[in-house]
Amino acid sequence: MRSFKHAIRNLTLAAAVAVAFSAPAGAGQVNAVKDGWLLMKIHAEMVDEATLSGSNINVDVDKGVVTLKGTVRSEAGRQRAVAVAKSSEGVKNVIDQLQVVPAHGDLKPSTTDKIEHAGEKAADKTTSAAQKTGRAIDDGWIKSKIYAQYLVDWNTVLNDSDIDVDVKDNVVTLNGTVKSAEAKAKAVSTAKSTDGVKAVHDNLRVAAR
Repeated sequence: MRSFKHAIRNLTLAAAVAVAFSAPAGAGQVNAVKDGWLLMKIHAEMVDEATLSGSNINVDVDKGVVTLKGTVRSEAGRQRAVAVAKSSEGVKNVIDQLQVVPAHGDLKPSTTDKIEHAGEKAADKTTSAAQKTGRAIDDGWIKSKIYAQYLVDWNTVLNDSDIDVDVKDNVVTLNGTVKSAEAKAKAVSTAKSTDGVKAVHDNLRVAAR
C-alpha cells in the first residue's frame, strides 16, 4: 500500500513538473510559477520522512534559491531536510538556516530525572516504533501535508497562488493570494480536511487581475 501511494504521488509530481517548467509566460512569471511549485514540492517530499518528526520547517523560494528556516529535532533531521530540498528539480541552491532543537525527552536527564521520566521513556520507545514508517502528526507535518495536497491542485485551481501556511498548536493560518474565489475556497477546505487540524484562519486574498 505504501509503495502504491508513493507511485501515485510521483505521477502527480511528474505532471506538475511538466506544467511548472513549460508554462508560457515572461521570465518573471515563470520564476514565480517555479518558486511556488518548488515550495509545495519540497514540503510534499518531507511528509513521509520519519527523520523529520517533531520538526517545523519553513521553506522560502526565490528564483530557485531555497532557504530553510525553523527547527528540527536532530542533526540527522537537518541533513535530511537539506538533502530533500537539494534533490528537487529546479532548485539552484539551498541556504540552511535550520536550528537543531532536541525534544525535551531527547535531552540527557539528571540522576533525579532518570527515575521521574522512566515511564515517559518507555512510552517514547513505543511511539518511536510506531513512527518508523512516517512522521508524527504535529504542526510541522500538518504544514507539509497541506502543501503536498495543494501541489495536487497546482495544475488547475491553485496555479499562480502564493499561499503561506502557518501552523501553531494544530491551528492553521493561511496568508497570501489566490487567483479566484474558487481557489480560495479550495485552499481553505483542503486545510480544514487535513488530519490533525483543529481550526483554520483564512486571511487569503483574491489577487486582482
